[in-house]
Amino acid sequence: MPRLGLSIYPEHSTPERDIAYLEKAATLGFSRVFTCLLSVNEDVDALKDTFAQINQRAHQLGFEVIFDVAPSVFQKLNISYDDLSFFKELHADGIRLDEGFDGQKEAMMTRNPQGLKIEINASQPTKYVDNILSYRPYKDNLITCHNFYPQKYTGLDYALFMETSTAMKAHNLKVAAFVSSQEKNTFGPWPIDEGLCTLEMHRHLPIDLQARHLYATEAVDDILIANAYASDEELERLSSIHPGKLTFRVDFEPAASAVEMDIALNFNHIIRGDMSRYMGRSTMSRIAYASADIPAHDTDPLKRGDIVILNNGYGRYKGELHVILDDMENDGRKNRIGHLNDNEQILLEFVQPWVAFQLLKD
Repeated sequence: MPRLGLSIYPEHSTPERDIAYLEKAATLGFSRVFTCLLSVNEDVDALKDTFAQINQRAHQLGFEVIFDVAPSVFQKLNISYDDLSFFKELHADGIRLDEGFDGQKEAMMTRNPQGLKIEINASQPTKYVDNILSYRPYKDNLITCHNFYPQKYTGLDYALFMETSTAMKAHNLKVAAFVSSQEKNTFGPWPIDEGLCTLEMHRHLPIDLQARHLYATEAVDDILIANAYASDEELERLSSIHPGKLTFRVDFEPAASAVEMDIALNFNHIIRGDMSRYMGRSTMSRIAYASADIPAHDTDPLKRGDIVILNNGYGRYKGELHVILDDMENDGRKNRIGHLNDNEQILLEFVQPWVAFQLLKD
């Protein structure tokens, strides 16, 4: 089951604020915490004190806690790859290797007696994971997570993201990726506030659209908010997304009737299997609403991204809902009830036969 997560950076905040954030997210079903040791400059005792209170509460709330580390952190804290007990003392459930070792060491770490998850970087198009797998790791403890990118224009290209994610999934490894809150004055591990995301195309998009797009790719399992703190509204919007449905936020037309809105928002839509290049059809609504009155109210030509319901003029087809994929004429038997804005249209490539989808009112 895909999981939602968030990030905390205790060196830049207070335990009280971090715990309040965790408590809110827990009520909405969030269950992962990402935090970072790469940017922490405290000594070992202070480090343990900082994280103990927060992580103990995180575990009480049902969160899994994973620390971002690298070989430099091991050196700085005098930790050996064959003894990960230090991270257990921090109440960690796993460590993410932002940079790797030699493959054999990662494989050895997956067999750690503490049962810690070893999360490897999913963003590099190399044979790194193949090298680790050649040393026969304990795969139950091996997972993957993409990077996030604080600088504008440095996030992953979509094609590369799909290439590297697909490579991880081919090995039956779980993949996580990051989305960015659009709240002002958010922060991450470094003093740069330009958003924190895995995909560059997501940097300025609403956070729930970033997540809906990641779910639509079927290339990720878990989605983590990289910067702190997301707003309550953002957390709630993320928690309301069904990961198994292609979900659109629609700008509805004022002319859309109550019946049309009921079809759009309250029916379980599935794209018909024998799909046209011009639209994705949800046809079962015509049976459920066979006796409904759906007068004609629109004759404008149809554009890519329009949401359409067939009106009384289409006889037995009345009540079908179409997601328009290519421009076409309208003879008056199709009511345009809404439209997907330019940002939402990144989801149209995922309108495929038998895909379940949901419409939300923006």
